[in-house]
Amino acid sequence: MESPLVTIGLTCFNAEGTIGRAIASALAQDWQNIEVVVVDDVSTDGSLAVVKAAIVGESRARLIQHASNTGPAGARNTILKEAKGEFVAFFDDDDASLPGRISVQLQTLQDYEVSTGARYVACYAAGVRHYPNGYTKDLPAIGSCGEDMPNGPGLADYLLFYRKRKEWFYGSGVPACALMSRLATFEAVGGFDAELRRVEDADFAIRLALMGGHFIGTKEPLFVQYFSDGVDKSPEKNLEAEQRLAQKCEVYLRSIRRYYYALHWPKLRYWHFKRCYGRFLVELFGLILRYPVAVSAHLLTTGPRRLQHEMCMHRKGSA
Repeated sequence: MESPLVTIGLTCFNAEGTIGRAIASALAQDWQNIEVVVVDDVSTDGSLAVVKAAIVGESRARLIQHASNTGPAGARNTILKEAKGEFVAFFDDDDASLPGRISVQLQTLQDYEVSTGARYVACYAAGVRHYPNGYTKDLPAIGSCGEDMPNGPGLADYLLFYRKRKEWFYGSGVPACALMSRLATFEAVGGFDAELRRVEDADFAIRLALMGGHFIGTKEPLFVQYFSDGVDKSPEKNLEAEQRLAQKCEVYLRSIRRYYYALHWPKLRYWHFKRCYGRFLVELFGLILRYPVAVSAHLLTTGPRRLQHEMCMHRKGSA
């Protein structure tokens, strides 16, 4: 049987307490034909020492040190440049993947290619997220249910302004930490946009979708994500990146009359996170005035789930 080489890419930045666990889970994969490429993006803690200790004597793993910090997109681009594998899968430095992740994703991806003839396919692993207070959240994979898989511009529409199709299952979106695809597919799309410090994974998926890409996922959970927070994940950083994403897609969005929607919905989210409800209502009024049906449906669909999720995130855990 064919046993293609799979590159497992791990970006590392100030992950001293978790990177060792992530590397161990990569090296413990039951798919034997792997290489593990770790890119340290100029960590200022003890991450480098942990990485070196984790891969010492391991011929399947190597470390690349950046001379300057490029962010997750730039670090992933380095992995793509250095990858020797026919397939590339990305693991996060604070996650842990189950031993069968690579083998299951690879089988899922190859089976779909054979059955459909699709040229560009992105396969996402399902997972589960753990919060410090004991709350856990399932992360079902996009395209892991149903007969018709998300593909083409319709998936870009969902990521940019939440236009959904009833026959598609969107799961937990398109996180890079769960992604596997052919190296040739990453190269065809042009890798990740290093100008984006957030939502670079959504940007990659949008560009792939606009090329006609297909998005599929595994049914079983294959990784554990541990919630973390930081300055790089602030509401301000998210707003900046999400609006930049809309601006990148301005020509397409204007062609379907959704540019204002994609540009201003992130501001609605921002004012919610900042608890500035007066500004929230002003932004909401502007959106409803232009897209009354779409915005009302979007808010009614996602709003209650978001509020419930936030309550679970912030409730006190048991002693």
